[in-house]
Amino acid sequence: MDRIMKERTDVDYAREIFLEAIEPLKRTERSGIVKCVGRVLSTSILAPRNVPHYRRSAMDGFAVRSVDIMGASSTNPVMLQVSKEIEEGTCVPVSTGSYVPDEADAVLMLEDTIAIGDMIEVRVQVHPGKNVGDIGEDVRKNEIIFNKGHLSRPCDIAVLASLGIAEVTVYSRPVVAIIPTGNDLIPLQDHEVPPPGKTLNINSLMIGLYVKKWGAEPRYCGIVPEHREHIREALIRNLDADLIVISGGTSVGEQDYVPDVVASLGKKLVHGVGLSPGKPTALGTINDVPVLCMPGYPAAGLVALFAFGKTAIRKTGNIPDTPEVSVKARLAGKINSREGYVSYARVILEGNTARPLMTAGAGILSSIAKSGGFVIIPPNVEGYEEGDEVDVVLIE
Repeated sequence: MDRIMKERTDVDYAREIFLEAIEPLKRTERSGIVKCVGRVLSTSILAPRNVPHYRRSAMDGFAVRSVDIMGASSTNPVMLQVSKEIEEGTCVPVSTGSYVPDEADAVLMLEDTIAIGDMIEVRVQVHPGKNVGDIGEDVRKNEIIFNKGHLSRPCDIAVLASLGIAEVTVYSRPVVAIIPTGNDLIPLQDHEVPPPGKTLNINSLMIGLYVKKWGAEPRYCGIVPEHREHIREALIRNLDADLIVISGGTSVGEQDYVPDVVASLGKKLVHGVGLSPGKPTALGTINDVPVLCMPGYPAAGLVALFAFGKTAIRKTGNIPDTPEVSVKARLAGKINSREGYVSYARVILEGNTARPLMTAGAGILSSIAKSGGFVIIPPNVEGYEEGDEVDVVLIE
């Protein structure tokens, strides 16, 4: 049988049809606000009260009746009695954020006064409302604070706390089953040097850490031998997950069964993409569960995970899409690329300079760890020359 991989689906098109096959989760749960940083709100939140719920001072100084110091100037100073209550001719000391008595309509800044015993000399006038924060100035009761689908940040939690909200309803985190395949793999717990021909299962750890970083919950599965029935059983056992990532067995070798097994259980959407490294990537679904089949070579697998896994997790978990973090840099050397492929070229950032590290080498994971990011080269561009300004997508 001719097993040469002739298909090469465009990366953007492959991602599009993969995402079209994914339904966002509807499961929700209650979460204490302290634990919901990075969680996505499943309902809009209305303010249950005003913030502030009292008139507050915006400055350190004195609460006054503006009418009492009307016309005050350096040539026509006004004296006020420092008191505990506001009445004609008196003022009350206040600090930033403190309560402004109802009878006062303005706050005079401390630096605009001169203390003389138990009185102050005022040489400026203030208008009503000056330096006074009104009730609800920050948040109005029944105002929509955050809309459904909002990704909670630490500053958002502070707002919720100021409103007395202790819990919110969020979307459940997607469960991502991670299935490693390969007769050469041995568990990572075996810390001894692997015998020749054997490899530590580092892919599961790498995938799981990124899955968690991107907002999902990893489910680590045991190593599956390169055997059709074993792969089939592993996939069936994990169809209760929200997304399956299977590592290895995607190329065109005699024992690379994964894409065919996915097709036999469900639907193979893509096998072979214009991605370098990462061409053997396959995408599919089984019983509406999306399946990402990534190459077993670590660097190629990681590129496939970045290209397809991250966006799949975001859609599954209702996580808002955010642009990749990138910086501008000048190339310190030429970068070659494969025509018709989206190439992820690894570079080392040195200030405003990007030094090419490696554009090939699907199994060299250390080249990614040593790099600061990727220069992603479009399929219609034949690389970049030394001195070209490029965008470097940072490895988080």
